[in-house]
Amino acid sequence: MLFADKFSPAPREVRLAGLLTVLPGLALIALAVIEMAGAVGKPEAPGNNVFAEAAYFAVFGIGTVICGGGLLLGKTWARSPSVVVALLMIGVGWYAAVPSGQPGFGVPVGVVGLALLVLLFRRPSRAWVLGQEEGESEEAAAARDGAAGRAARREQGE
Repeated sequence: MLFADKFSPAPREVRLAGLLTVLPGLALIALAVIEMAGAVGKPEAPGNNVFAEAAYFAVFGIGTVICGGGLLLGKTWARSPSVVVALLMIGVGWYAAVPSGQPGFGVPVGVVGLALLVLLFRRPSRAWVLGQEEGESEEAAAARDGAAGRAARREQGE
């Protein structure tokens, strides 16, 4: 299998959404590293497990990077988890901007989350995830098994 065969056809919106999904994942991984570096050599306080917190950020960040990578590679399975990431980013952005009074942090996070959500629900992105052919309706694509049918045809060599 050629390296180029690993890439599925995906519109520009999906690839850009993949890039925007990778960013918060990298930020979470960096936060985990910062947490670990800050905890080394300090006495542990009761009820404050910094290592568990850092592990949580690292696992969530790695998962987010994997989903973003899936979108960059044009994999349809990565769209739904990326929608969840976008919704979480909007929530974090709102909470940071309004109740926490840190709009300098919250507004950019919320805007990136909103942009990610818009990119994932634009017409080319929906047509891609449904496996819609040129000139075909969404209903017709769903009736012929959408993206799964497209993948099966590609494996059969059509």
